[in-house]
Amino acid sequence: MPSNRDTEIPRLLLDWYKKNKRDLPWRKTRDPYRTWVAEVLLQQTRVDTVIPYYERFLKRFPDVRALARARVDDVLKAWEGLGYYSRARQLHEAAGVVVKKFGGTIPEEMEDLRKLPGVGAYTAGAILSIAFGRRFAAVDGNVIRVIARLFAIEDPVDGSTAKNRIGAIAERLVPASEPGHYNQALMDLGSGICTPRSPACPACPLAAACRARKKGNQESIPAKKKAAAVPHREAAVAVIRNDRGEILLVKRPGRGLLGGLWSFPGGFLKEGDAPSAGLRRSLREELALKAIPGREMFSVEHGYSHFSVTVHVFPCRIRGAIPDSGGDVQLRWVGITGISRLAVSRLEKKILKALPSCKKPLP
Repeated sequence: MPSNRDTEIPRLLLDWYKKNKRDLPWRKTRDPYRTWVAEVLLQQTRVDTVIPYYERFLKRFPDVRALARARVDDVLKAWEGLGYYSRARQLHEAAGVVVKKFGGTIPEEMEDLRKLPGVGAYTAGAILSIAFGRRFAAVDGNVIRVIARLFAIEDPVDGSTAKNRIGAIAERLVPASEPGHYNQALMDLGSGICTPRSPACPACPLAAACRARKKGNQESIPAKKKAAAVPHREAAVAVIRNDRGEILLVKRPGRGLLGGLWSFPGGFLKEGDAPSAGLRRSLREELALKAIPGREMFSVEHGYSHFSVTVHVFPCRIRGAIPDSGGDVQLRWVGITGISRLAVSRLEKKILKALPSCKKPLP
């Protein structure tokens, strides 16, 4: 039997949500495809950043069949600037699976959804609860924080003990009625009131039920294990131009960091590498290019989720012919207009932005 606490929390939260819910475009539909797209876009990205991407993405790929038919390059271009590009590749791949295996209909069973590329427990729970009205939890970082505080869970939330406990509580609290609204209410509460720092407890509809607030330790919950220092790496890339002023770009392999995007040729330096020597080695080993780097023009700093990097940028001349593209490697001469049509990362955009202002001549 559910406890009074288990029924009171959803009731209070739903009452609050009906008066305070955010006006977001994906909340105006129960189309499972649109719910799915929104949830994938929202992973590790702020809501205000996602809204224009969501609207443009659906205009370009209005249903799962349109997405499945699209070239992955077009999907990556639509995603350009959001980062975590594996999300876009997996969404595209999963759309193909939905069309081929499920006739273009988003599956309604957890087991089937979890088999789709890139669909984890959170995304599946969000789709099932929001689009299909099924009683499943959708546990993201906001929900973890809210539940940890509500139940005064002091163990580090990135440890298995707390994770399992929070997951069990989350599943138990989801009401049979309006599970999608309830899950979205938890997310809104976590993003707007029960925030990581300085939670607005007086405005919280669950303040009276919050054990952490009663203990006065809401700001120290959730606890996490001490994070390791973010490693720093060095890389070098080449700016190679032909007689027409076009720049040589390389398309990254489909998997891995920034997979499927176009970038300047080059790579990470090995320990002990001087940037120029490391660049020559990288171009030779990965692209069979015999390069003669000039003097370094500039460097750019860039951060990813799990490391930061300094990228040294060199003008380069190539000895011999440019090898034909083949296999996972694609090389292309691209003018400025052509670059704007390709999917490139923020790092490449930083380099491109710096190039016109650099006083050192390019070959």
